[in-house]
Amino acid sequence: MDFDYTVTSKKSFDDAVVRVQDEVAKSGMRVLYVHDVQKALGEKGFKREPFKIIEFCNAKIAHEFLEKDSKIGLCMPCKINVYIKDGETIISGMRPIVLSQFFPNANLGETPKKVDLLIHDIIDRAK
Repeated sequence: MDFDYTVTSKKSFDDAVVRVQDEVAKSGMRVLYVHDVQKALGEKGFKREPFKIIEFCNAKIAHEFLEKDSKIGLCMPCKINVYIKDGETIISGMRPIVLSQFFPNANLGETPKKVDLLIHDIIDRAK
């Protein structure tokens, strides 16, 4: 099982970032914050291609996960990265189905699969 779901987009970096945020909202989730990694590292003297981390969440799902095991908060909120690699726009997200491997005693049920499908769909619609 892959840790991530990653695709190459034909969109520009900026268009892909906006599209991911739009698709997150359409999926019933809320964008919490967008980290501009290129800017943050640039302020420390490190050069990097454009790279943004889009953090998002659904309160009901977050509550459900945290009720099972508070340590799942270490993997929250959900994140999708948009970045440039070798001149191409890449969209990548962690697959929540791996949570069961990290927390085998949490009895997470079908929720990781449902969220995995949501993230997969967000990325596919955004690309």
